[in-house]
Amino acid sequence: MNEASTVFWTASDGVQLAYHEVGQGRPVILLHGLFSDARMNWIKFGHADRIAAEGFRVIMPDLRAHGLSGKPHGEQYYPRGILARDLRELIEHLELGEFDLGGFSLGARTTVEAVGEGLKPRRAILGGAGLEGLREWKRRKTFFLDAIAMFDTVHRGGPHWLSIQFMKSQNVDRVAAAHLLESFEDTFMDWLKAFIMPTLVVCGSEDDDNGSAEELAAAMPNAMFAEVPGTHMSSVTRRELGETIARFLAA
Repeated sequence: MNEASTVFWTASDGVQLAYHEVGQGRPVILLHGLFSDARMNWIKFGHADRIAAEGFRVIMPDLRAHGLSGKPHGEQYYPRGILARDLRELIEHLELGEFDLGGFSLGARTTVEAVGEGLKPRRAILGGAGLEGLREWKRRKTFFLDAIAMFDTVHRGGPHWLSIQFMKSQNVDRVAAAHLLESFEDTFMDWLKAFIMPTLVVCGSEDDDNGSAEELAAAMPNAMFAEVPGTHMSSVTRRELGETIARFLAA
């Protein structure tokens, strides 16, 4: 495994954010999922190295309130659309021209928002995402806000149990995470029309957390669906995820 470098930069509101980077070549930006970070989703299980081996500069931000990035506690730091704004500012900061863009779960949702609002990657990847989940993010965010509220009182086996255990394993800042969750709105379905670039929708064979990934692929103008083994949590640990993304980007 190649050691990824870590770089810190400052967003327009003064919050220090981090990104990790490995490889050289055409840039591809990969966004991680909720309560996770770049190292967990893209680096730890070899996906970044596999993609970099195809001749890519793999850029992996830690989203605001995650990983090594800032976790401010004021709600003013979490306006609607903040993650897509941070992404646009990072692209400008790095002076990227042509680039590919993708994400897993929350990262996929952020990719949809950013492309829907004008970003034009060469290729796009939506991992761990389904049509229903994008359409009903308010319901999803309420579930996770409830999990934060019952963080210390949840009973083993309840619907929020696994999410809370994952938050504990990631040392999630619950105040910052709650502010970020409150900034989410349901995805505008018109955003999907902007995906005229080749798009990969990739999802675990047992992952129905966000609805049907096949329906999501069918709802976009130029998308293909690919299945990899695993659930929403386990699919990111499987080498097939990085392999599928690498083949798609290199095609």
